[in-house]
Amino acid sequence: MKRTFSYLLLPVLAVVFSASLLTCTDDPVPLPTGSIKIRFDNVVGSKDLKLDSDTYINADGEDFTVSTLNYYISNIKLTAAAGNNFTVPQDSSYFLIREGNVDSQQITINNVPARNYTGIEFVIGIDSLRSVSDISRRKGILDKDSGPTNQEAMYWDWNPGYIFLKLEGTSDSATSSNNRFYYHIGGFGGLTEKTLNNIRVARIGFGDQRAAVSKNAATQINLKADIVKVFNGPTKVSIKENTSVMFMPFSKNIADNYVSMFSLDQIINK
Repeated sequence: MKRTFSYLLLPVLAVVFSASLLTCTDDPVPLPTGSIKIRFDNVVGSKDLKLDSDTYINADGEDFTVSTLNYYISNIKLTAAAGNNFTVPQDSSYFLIREGNVDSQQITINNVPARNYTGIEFVIGIDSLRSVSDISRRKGILDKDSGPTNQEAMYWDWNPGYIFLKLEGTSDSATSSNNRFYYHIGGFGGLTEKTLNNIRVARIGFGDQRAAVSKNAATQINLKADIVKVFNGPTKVSIKENTSVMFMPFSKNIADNYVSMFSLDQIINK
């Protein structure tokens, strides 16, 4: 495993993510604003995810349980018809979803312009600009020392950078001595030298549903995150063949898989 850290801030990423510093509205007169709650329900196929409890099966027929599931959501954008999109100001757009912490699974976005939204986009992980910004701009859930346990820690000190998704558990197919598997996926592209880039953007359309934001309404978007997609995406991931995946080329395949694990459950407009 490579234990050196190099930096190459890719121009494309700089353009993409610097755009999220702005709140995008095209209205000549400011609209009234409301709030949206976004709830993440972690599941495995048709089953609710339960830590250290239920046993699940992946596409290779391997059994597994889950002991830890954490992932970052950032750079959130609500999309609307005619390009009337709203990009959450970046300093208010970083969240760590933890299956072991119920409160973390619901986030609130305030000061959202009142209109009907047709979809949502967000980064799974931490964008390159924030990853290399001064430590004073990386507080709260971005504080690399904030995790109270190894299961909560979401930063590599040995190869500085954020872990975008951490999935750990046990499987009879795992080749480790304790039957545990470890998937710690990160890599933002580097700053002075090109490295792994596992930043992914999830895009979810609402179909016939709308998130109707108004000044006096409470709107909630319920999303499902299907963890089995980590194994069952474009690349079938075998726990036996890939018991531990961290900062290595194969991590790209897992990132390509989990970008599709999010889907709309329902929208509640009150």
